[in-house]
Amino acid sequence: MKTVFERTEKKYLITVSQKNELLSLISDKTKSDEYGKSNVNSIYYDTDDYRLIRNSIDKPVYKEKLRLRSYSVPKGDSTVFLELKKKYKGVVYKRRKTLKYDDAQKYLKFHILPDNSQIMREIDWTMNFYKTLKPKMFIGYDRLAYVGIDDKNLRITFDFNLRFRTDNLSLDSGNYGENIIGSNYCIMEIKSLNAMPLWLCVALDKLKIYPSSFSKYGTAYQIATKRNSEQNGGISCA
Repeated sequence: MKTVFERTEKKYLITVSQKNELLSLISDKTKSDEYGKSNVNSIYYDTDDYRLIRNSIDKPVYKEKLRLRSYSVPKGDSTVFLELKKKYKGVVYKRRKTLKYDDAQKYLKFHILPDNSQIMREIDWTMNFYKTLKPKMFIGYDRLAYVGIDDKNLRITFDFNLRFRTDNLSLDSGNYGENIIGSNYCIMEIKSLNAMPLWLCVALDKLKIYPSSFSKYGTAYQIATKRNSEQNGGISCA
């Protein structure tokens, strides 16, 4: 399984109707990937003052996120992925460490390293640099994934039923949460190593689909912060 990623990513906030029309237009150029439809669950780690996501919202040249991800509600011996995701000048660099859920918990809670691999050292450096990284947000969604038939490095994903919570912050607590966007919308991501193929540009232009800066964690953070501010008489607890 791939553990190091370097690629460009473009995000789009689109309607379900646009998603269906686009898939119809590009059906001869793409196919469902090996996972097809999946459920993606992530716990995002941040400082007590949400330094990572607040920095990300400001759209800097460089930003990073640390998360623990699973594709089901895990048990102790389930496979999960500890991921360090960095973005610099529009290029995404991701380091992914595959672990058993129990081992991931031992590291994140008690700092017991599972091994001394390069990726684990990079993740551990980030944990030590920020010092107070803790689980701060659960983000879950359902995903449909497609790949290019002729270009295997082209990947198109559609994420829907986006949800979040700020309590019970463990993957084994379930994949429930509060809605992030309306049920008529989804987030499309186009991921590639090279320039987007012309046929895809033509299809996007025909349907008037344009890039949109959208962060699942960032949007959920803003929803939670606004609610907390209203509940505390205009004072945010973030």
